[in-house]
Amino acid sequence: MKHARVKVNDQTLNVTVNDNNQVVTASGEVLDAGSFTWLPPCEGKMFVLAINYADHAAELSFKAPDEPLVFLKNSNTLIGHEQNTYRPDNVDYMHYECELVVVIGKEAKNVSKEDAMSYVGGYTVGNDYAIRDYLENYYRPNLRVKSRDTCTPIGPYIVDADQIQDPHNLVLRTYINGELKQEGNTKDLVFDIPHLISYLSEIMTLTPGDMIFTGTPEGLADVKPGDVVTTEVEGVGVLTNTIISESEYLASLN
Repeated sequence: MKHARVKVNDQTLNVTVNDNNQVVTASGEVLDAGSFTWLPPCEGKMFVLAINYADHAAELSFKAPDEPLVFLKNSNTLIGHEQNTYRPDNVDYMHYECELVVVIGKEAKNVSKEDAMSYVGGYTVGNDYAIRDYLENYYRPNLRVKSRDTCTPIGPYIVDADQIQDPHNLVLRTYINGELKQEGNTKDLVFDIPHLISYLSEIMTLTPGDMIFTGTPEGLADVKPGDVVTTEVEGVGVLTNTIISESEYLASLN
């Protein structure tokens, strides 16, 4: 099953998405396209993996790490499907990062690798934008690089874990204005999902709704205001959002 969150007339609803990609409320009502706004499908802690694909490490002239490189992001960065991400003024390079996101389904502490997959509730698509101008050290991305409002689209929905036969063999793709720019496969993860869950659950308790952004493959490109960026993970979903200028974003707040 596919689970989502939407806003209708300022009311947040937990909904499902059927096989025809129609949004269905708990009462069985099918919502018309355009009558709702997509929200991030989950809320929780965000763990984000840096350099978790060997080809991406090579693209950045880094070697693959010996242990997971993880940083945290805050909820201010999250937006839903078909929403806008702003590009700050006077920056030279802002890029997308298509990622498979693992959503934790039950509380996990000191989980073994052997048992780790039983703690996965589902999967969704994430896009972890980065402002490369301020990237002093990829091992410790600072706030200006990764923590801006609107810089983490996620969704459109969560697919139940049992609907994905092999999360370690899924194609990831990113398109800018319909042109394919990035393509990779989760089989090339440096640290797989069981490893990440076990590693993180040793550090802190994982709770339902927590998200693990598993990293992005090579194939980064600069994005500009007006660009429509589509990230997709095979079998999980297609996530689209639009880049706007900082002035457009600030105007939208008024």
